[in-house]
Amino acid sequence: MYERITQGVKVIVHPKYLDGQSKPEESHFVWAYAITIENHSREAVTLRTRYWKITDASGHVQEVRGAGVVGEQPVIKPGDSYSYTSGCPLKTSSGFMVGAYQMQLASGELINVEIPPFSLDSPHEKHAIN
Repeated sequence: MYERITQGVKVIVHPKYLDGQSKPEESHFVWAYAITIENHSREAVTLRTRYWKITDASGHVQEVRGAGVVGEQPVIKPGDSYSYTSGCPLKTSSGFMVGAYQMQLASGELINVEIPPFSLDSPHEKHAIN
């Protein structure tokens, strides 16, 4: 589990390797990641956009930007949370992701809420922590 709080908005990430969708012999590795966004601030926030930076083990970087998440732009009231699951394929058996959500406060102000960096590791590969 990975988590980070930005201006009262907490992002929690749980990545999971998907054996059934991965084909290591074809250099195709797939992960799901479950995200929960908790609003600990005093005003509602609306998730407007997402930004991801995805880096595989060979150093290849892919950037993804878009409106909302999984086709939604949820409004998260103070004390509430929002959860969704998405996925990420890589050509290597490991990598990492990091990103940010642009949230709009009830006052109209836009803030960037950080998504903590998290690793994507195949359980079938040996990994050394450097």
